[in-house]
Amino acid sequence: MNKTSTHASPRRVARQLGFTLLELLVVILIIGLLTGIVAPRFMSQISRSEVTTARAQLDAFRKAVEAFRIDNGRYPTTAEGLDALVTAPADAPRWHGPYLQGAIPLDPWGTKYEYRSPGTNGHDYDLTSLGRGRAPGGSGDDADITL
Repeated sequence: MNKTSTHASPRRVARQLGFTLLELLVVILIIGLLTGIVAPRFMSQISRSEVTTARAQLDAFRKAVEAFRIDNGRYPTTAEGLDALVTAPADAPRWHGPYLQGAIPLDPWGTKYEYRSPGTNGHDYDLTSLGRGRAPGGSGDDADITL
């Protein structure tokens, strides 16, 4: 028998088992296209969930502020801020809190929520998250979230 006919040469085996540069480039291109399509959708979903979380926290603060007002006959002052919902202010003898469990959380972007009383535009108070932009104003994902 001829040994060369039953066994392929090492060079030939290497060519059959490996990938060509063109094949690797095609795979990298497909991965890049998939990433380009999926990543923006994923990031927008994260942004929406952060906004939803901020709105839910602001709503919980609103309910706690209203409970504070029912007990004390007034809203917390701007100086007392949201801390008045977890620690009794000195001039609130009818305080029956805490109105929130635990410490006041930061917004989803790591910034303190803003509380102001009296509020703007005739409101009794304003509750605001500065949003992703972490600065007053902004638009789109960087817009303030206010109740």
